[in-house]
Amino acid sequence: MRFPVVSSGANFCRKLKESSSRGRWKEVLSHYREIKQSYIKLSVHSSVVKQGFESFTSVGNSVMDFYAKSGALVSTRDVFNCMKIKDSVSWNIILHAHFNEGAFVEGFDLFIQAREDGFEPNSSRFHGYLIQSGLWSLTSVQNSLLENLFDEIPERDVISWSVMIRGYVHSDDAICALESFKQMVSEFGVEADGQTMVSVLKGCTNLADIKMGKLVHGFIISRGLNYDLFIGNTLVDFYCKCGDVDSAVLAFTEMPCKNIVSWSFMLSGFVHNVKYAEELTLFRSMKRSGLDSDEVTLVNLLSLCKFLGHFRECKLIHSRVIRKGFELNDLAVNSLIDAYTKCNEIDVSSKLFCQIKRPDIVSWSTMISGFTYCGMPDEAISLYQEIFLSLENPNTVTLINLLEACGVSAEVGRSKWAHAIAIRMGLVSDVVVGTAMLDMYSKCGAVEASKRAFDQISTKNIISWSAIIAAYGLNGHPRLNPNSVTILYVLSACCHGGLIEEGLSVFKDMAKNHKSELKLEHYSCLVDLLARSGNVNNALELIKCIPFGMKAGPSAWGAVLSACRNYEDREVSVGAISRVLEMEPSSYAGYLLESNVYASMGSWSDASGMRCLMNERGVEVVCGYSLVRMNNKAYTFNAGDKYHPLSRTFGPVVEQLHSCMRMDMGARLPF
Repeated sequence: MRFPVVSSGANFCRKLKESSSRGRWKEVLSHYREIKQSYIKLSVHSSVVKQGFESFTSVGNSVMDFYAKSGALVSTRDVFNCMKIKDSVSWNIILHAHFNEGAFVEGFDLFIQAREDGFEPNSSRFHGYLIQSGLWSLTSVQNSLLENLFDEIPERDVISWSVMIRGYVHSDDAICALESFKQMVSEFGVEADGQTMVSVLKGCTNLADIKMGKLVHGFIISRGLNYDLFIGNTLVDFYCKCGDVDSAVLAFTEMPCKNIVSWSFMLSGFVHNVKYAEELTLFRSMKRSGLDSDEVTLVNLLSLCKFLGHFRECKLIHSRVIRKGFELNDLAVNSLIDAYTKCNEIDVSSKLFCQIKRPDIVSWSTMISGFTYCGMPDEAISLYQEIFLSLENPNTVTLINLLEACGVSAEVGRSKWAHAIAIRMGLVSDVVVGTAMLDMYSKCGAVEASKRAFDQISTKNIISWSAIIAAYGLNGHPRLNPNSVTILYVLSACCHGGLIEEGLSVFKDMAKNHKSELKLEHYSCLVDLLARSGNVNNALELIKCIPFGMKAGPSAWGAVLSACRNYEDREVSVGAISRVLEMEPSSYAGYLLESNVYASMGSWSDASGMRCLMNERGVEVVCGYSLVRMNNKAYTFNAGDKYHPLSRTFGPVVEQLHSCMRMDMGARLPF
């Protein structure tokens, strides 16, 4: 066996040179003595080998320890590999040698090998090395050491098991957590306590396993733990996140005592499952119970105001945020910015954003998204550029908001610029970013660029497939070969492409082979397809055939009403009008459509009455606009806008397009 004696001597020579150059003469003498001792020990090692004593484990450990302390890791490893019999001391020496020299990955591999060979290295010191090396952040490393420490406990009580289960859940290994719980109860007969059950329920939440969660709930009741406040809160959270709101309400109602967390979980659950009316009722009950709202409760209420578009209520909650001293809370402020934006009060959102001394990346992203939502892509893109003047770095969400803003601006040049940013961030293959990118190009009319963005996505999901199908359909390329889960977008493509027979064929094929997957949206889309083509009676018959449990929504009846206007079917329009008003009393689109239907039939008094009704109910009209790209720049103009600087350029083109559409529609009519 060869030992690199020179490398050990080289280490000492380097130390001698450093100490002498700095004038540390005591260290020079100390290193000189070590050199003499090392060469003596090397001579001893050669004698040990010659006399055959290297087969003794204790002698091998001493020689290995000498090389380890001399910094000769290669020699240490050579001695270790030549040892026929290794004990726990051997393993500890070789492990410490690797970690002391910074060879953390090799040391971790040796630790696993030691465990497989049945030896127990010093786990506490090993834990320290893992933290020092940064390997502790790896989930696999955490679980390995966790199991090691757990196995060393001679008598495991409920606390030991709870820590083990909680560790698995914290490491996103919920399956092992549930297996450990099963082993604890079934094999070892350890009685679970509240802490254990909270961890088990969180594991079920992470897996979104409603069936397993209900079994655990039954176990909790059988053990009499359902009166525990923390378990009750965790049950409410579990059911809400799994979409079973009724069970969440039942669990919440059965709680003997509730705290602010209980109410917050239930409010968040209603928001998560789009149950805004129930959320408002629950908040009123909370106020009657005497509990005061915290920042989480106020954020949940802002979600309700955002959905309903109630600006006045947003201001009331804003005033409460200030009174409670939450105006410096990032969550509350960002939620306020978002809520004001959804109420189309972008000036208030912008003012609130400017008052933040140091906005975080969530604040930047929320404001960029707000400008885009309010049809101000130029401001959104400008704000994105300002991020680089701050200390914040854009993340994936910020990039997606930028891509959406470029899509709204409908400028290919800007879209390519945003695409380049995604490339520099290394996110073009990400499914979320890639899908947003292809949607951006689709809105710019660049279908080929959408296809290239789609091809770059490494792992495509249903949303990315649906987006590319929608891109082709909306840009006049409806002939595709979709799978069953993207039928809705295929039907929409047939609608925009005027492919009546193809759309009917696709729907019939789905009804035959994937009937269980048919949703109300599929029926509504087919109603729209039939109504657009003038088959109003067939569209009504289809509405009557919608299965029990589904009900034709405003989109279906709106399509029928729109067809009545185009084909002047007064009899059907009367029934459709009442349906649309009943379903969406606060939407301006229905009122305008109904007014236009009456106007097209010459019933001007009814048309005027419909607009008066809209004003009486306080329904605001959002003016529609179009985007036209000229000289590589996008221009917006409103419907009927005769004062636009380019109206003389746009006007004749629009009239010509309308004439072509009327001619095309006349050619398609079956009668």
